[in-house]
Amino acid sequence: MEQGKNFVNRQLLHSALRELQSFLRAPRFWATFATIVLIFWVTGPFGTIATLSAAPRLGFWLVLHAAAWSCALICVVLADLILEGRTENRFMRMMAGAVCAAPAIGLITEILRSTTFDQPLTLASYGRALAIGLMLSVLFCILTWLSMNPQSQEAVADETTGTAPAPLLRRLSPGIRGPILYLGVQDHYVEIVTSRGRELVLMRFSDALDELGDTPGMHVHRSHWVADMAVATLARDDGRLVVMLTSGARIPVSRPNAAEVRRRWS
Repeated sequence: MEQGKNFVNRQLLHSALRELQSFLRAPRFWATFATIVLIFWVTGPFGTIATLSAAPRLGFWLVLHAAAWSCALICVVLADLILEGRTENRFMRMMAGAVCAAPAIGLITEILRSTTFDQPLTLASYGRALAIGLMLSVLFCILTWLSMNPQSQEAVADETTGTAPAPLLRRLSPGIRGPILYLGVQDHYVEIVTSRGRELVLMRFSDALDELGDTPGMHVHRSHWVADMAVATLARDDGRLVVMLTSGARIPVSRPNAAEVRRRWS
């Protein structure tokens, strides 16, 4: 029981880190961040344009937004993963994380304000900072949602035969999301091969199979799944049936599945 709990925790952490990397590698994310910082720098809201010169004001908003966005990003990613099984609306999952991040962002904002302007931190000032933190967190969520690049999933839908993208693709880095060709077991990881690359994901093989959606293919061996479009031909390897993939890989077929494999791909 404890081992299963540890596996789930590691899987959640691994998925969270992968999602964070996906955000941080997206040019649109950084372009949005830079644009918001520049807007706050130029307009100087909350009296900063009157109390800070150009360079300190830029530093103030850069540090504040970097800290606030980091906190919001972590909460948004965790909420997205934790609530995935409870609601299909990703925007609502992200917004829940953004709201949860508001108290921490408010505290960060108040500490930075108190340090910069040499003013005391009080309960009343924190209340105002909490409102600002909620505003910034919600703003972050909306802008991040709008700046998310949907091209990878659109490309998947275009390349398949009209079926919806497999839920499993959400676990992959955006750059390799494409039609799934092969799944294989690698210790505690599942190797996922698509038309655009391959990646190891920390998860159970049975869960990966459940997240294939309508992707046409077959579970040919306890450790291997093959998509129809990845099959080149069938062959023999020391008298044992194997599936030859278009990539040249040879995938073993378990004896109970041999007859079905021949019917499907002969």
